[in-house]
Amino acid sequence: MRTTTAPDTVAELIARQWGDHRPGLKHEDGLLTRHRTAQEAAARAALLVDLMPPGAEPHLGILLDNTPEFPFWLGAAALAGAAVAGINPTRRGPELARDILHTDCRMLITEPAHLPLLRGLDLPGVRILVTGTEEYEALLAPYAAAEPGEAALRTPAPDSRLLLYFTSGSTGAPKAAICTQGRLAAAGSALARQFSVTPDDVHYICMPLFHGNAVIADWLPALVGGAAVALRRRFSASAFLDDVRAYGATYFTYVGRAIQYLLATEPRPDDRSHTLRLGFGTEAGAVDAARFAERFGVRLVEGYGATEGGASVQRTPDTPPGALGRAGAGDDLAVIDPATGEPCPPAVLAPDGRLLNGSEAIGELVNRGRSLFEGYWRNPDAEADRTRDGWYWTGDLFFRDAAGFLYFAGRTDDRLRVDSENLAAAMIENILARWQDAAAVAVYAVPDEAAGDQVMTALALREGAVFSPEAFGAFLSRQPDLGTKMAPRYVRIVASMPTTATNKIHRAALRREGFRCEDPVWHGAPAGGYHRLDSAALAALLAAYESHGRTDLLAR
Repeated sequence: MRTTTAPDTVAELIARQWGDHRPGLKHEDGLLTRHRTAQEAAARAALLVDLMPPGAEPHLGILLDNTPEFPFWLGAAALAGAAVAGINPTRRGPELARDILHTDCRMLITEPAHLPLLRGLDLPGVRILVTGTEEYEALLAPYAAAEPGEAALRTPAPDSRLLLYFTSGSTGAPKAAICTQGRLAAAGSALARQFSVTPDDVHYICMPLFHGNAVIADWLPALVGGAAVALRRRFSASAFLDDVRAYGATYFTYVGRAIQYLLATEPRPDDRSHTLRLGFGTEAGAVDAARFAERFGVRLVEGYGATEGGASVQRTPDTPPGALGRAGAGDDLAVIDPATGEPCPPAVLAPDGRLLNGSEAIGELVNRGRSLFEGYWRNPDAEADRTRDGWYWTGDLFFRDAAGFLYFAGRTDDRLRVDSENLAAAMIENILARWQDAAAVAVYAVPDEAAGDQVMTALALREGAVFSPEAFGAFLSRQPDLGTKMAPRYVRIVASMPTTATNKIHRAALRREGFRCEDPVWHGAPAGGYHRLDSAALAALLAAYESHGRTDLLAR
């Protein structure tokens, strides 16, 4: 029986779809009702119960693109009291095997397209089910009549593990964050309320379902609000608007550089002819959010809340432009200087919103109050580091204005120290993103030849644009909030920005290559002009590093 009370578990949300014959799942091959999606989840839950070895951790890995099988198995795990590890298909070899074995997966759900990734891997005790095959259909057939609640390994409860979702692994092995059914159901309910989700909505899922954004911020609010979901196998900027129109999508989520990719597509006269009303995500940046709203007529709402659940920022109607909001009820969020452990002073903002004291005001966002962090699977060291001194350290840089509004300033590993001044890469990126010839921007640190860091930027140019060092230098000189230490020392022109599977810039790869790369690199500064880093200039630069004993810092 369907009810309007707040759900305690995701299993409840799946069961509520039973008997509801409104649209539930749209995909490239057709449309399924909400009842049918619950039916498919129940069948897989029954199969899961029979296939899971006795005494094993009830964990299964999902190595799939955004096909209907992904939400079917998410629902199956919820009904069965099991947990899903989302497996990243961009991982390879031992790293891929490590992700599967580290999360104690005894089953792995995949598809024929991903079988080459598994070839030669040693996965002892892992049973592999290949969707879309005759063998798979034969396995499922006996369970076609299953109903939600009939089969479970463990009775679903609010504290039941449901997701073991990997966080970034750019600087080491990724950590599997534990997400329980209760926390996930509450998060879905909160977003459904915030965005007034109704059965008339269609949530377009184009971000990968192995990542928390698509599940927590897109799939779950749709379940709570009774909306349909529409799946895109993999994100495509060129197909985005066509999909939105075909599915009648009203809402989507984004992470990383997805918004930049959409803005880089060729403008069309019908860019505003669609049903989309809202986009929700992270890292779009104020400049690109404004461009998106102007071009497509769609408001973007920036949010903050990690998969781990340790801290969240709540947007209120009075949130100023560029800010994410304030601490939620019960949270005690502070911006802390990691070097001293003391709160950073409030940000000083110019009338146009420019940050005037970034070196002092930017610090790490810390939750000193209650935290919803539920730990990392079999990683006590990472867990202890995240919760040191009894606080939850987010690993993200923020600043806070005098009214308490919080502004995102980047990741802690994206902090640069130039001439003894601390800088945040995201702040410089927001300035460089204003350049009309830039389609995508990344800022990161490279070692200075004598001490500290220098600023390097990678630029992907808009179609037809040609890099002009004079024009770029002139642009920088006109930016009133570009501090004296912020101007890039090195400018790398890339054909396309290297990204992770979740469309985030792969800064680790950029930092590793530095200025010794195959792409053209200019060096200098606006005042003195930028010059091509040719072989002679590179040799002189490397000699300077050697003279200071810092050549080893350039190891690739």
